[in-house]
Amino acid sequence: MNEALVLDFDGRVPYDAYVRAGVLHRLQRTRGDDPGEMSFLVVSQIMELYFGLIDFELREAQRRLRAGEVGESLTPLRRAALHLSGLDASWQSLSWMTPADFNRFRELLGEASGMQSAMYRKLEFRLGLKTASLVRPFRRDPETYGALVRALGEPSLWDDTIAVLARHGHDIPRYLLGRDFTEEHDPHPSVEAAWVEIYRDDGPGNHLRLLGEALTEVAERFGEWRYHHLAAVRRAMGAKPGTGGTSGIGWLERSTARVVFPELWSARTHM
Repeated sequence: MNEALVLDFDGRVPYDAYVRAGVLHRLQRTRGDDPGEMSFLVVSQIMELYFGLIDFELREAQRRLRAGEVGESLTPLRRAALHLSGLDASWQSLSWMTPADFNRFRELLGEASGMQSAMYRKLEFRLGLKTASLVRPFRRDPETYGALVRALGEPSLWDDTIAVLARHGHDIPRYLLGRDFTEEHDPHPSVEAAWVEIYRDDGPGNHLRLLGEALTEVAERFGEWRYHHLAAVRRAMGAKPGTGGTSGIGWLERSTARVVFPELWSARTHM
């Protein structure tokens, strides 16, 4: 069989023109010569790309929910859960790192810390984990700061889900639908009761139940990533203070304890 493989191009190789692979591979600029730093840098950059991809999918799910397209919101939510699994798998590339390995290049990070990731912060806001003070580090970057302030003030995916429950006849108090979205949502009995009622109907046409299951998958995968983040930090630095002024393990433990989509979990006690 003769293959007509194209090997000559007038301009850039089309793959590189589309994927921008050359640009991506020029972004790995380590500050030292320890080979372990390269792993740390590349995995961090991969995670940043995943944060952006997951946020993209959740925004699409929100758009569908706001348009009343509950069934159509399931596909981006399921993609987001798969992307979260890929994000979580990234920790395996750092599972070799002991405190001695990390210490060989840790000082080169200076005050840099994962908590300063603007895209991760935006993803947290999207999921409903709102903390206004965490926007402050970005004040000197007007574009990033503005994007985070907007994300902080917008309804989260969970807020949009609660609005869907109200539009489908569930007894949701009006103030929950027009509250200050810069504040984190406080779990409410009416939202919990709505999910208990929704799950009583296990028929294939119950799109709200399917929505609940898709959101559960997203929350579980996100929780797994946070747990493995905590485990990776314990492995690499124990209980040392974190970079960027955090308490390290203590900060991550408090962060991991915050529940995404709380009533979706508490409702299960009453089903």
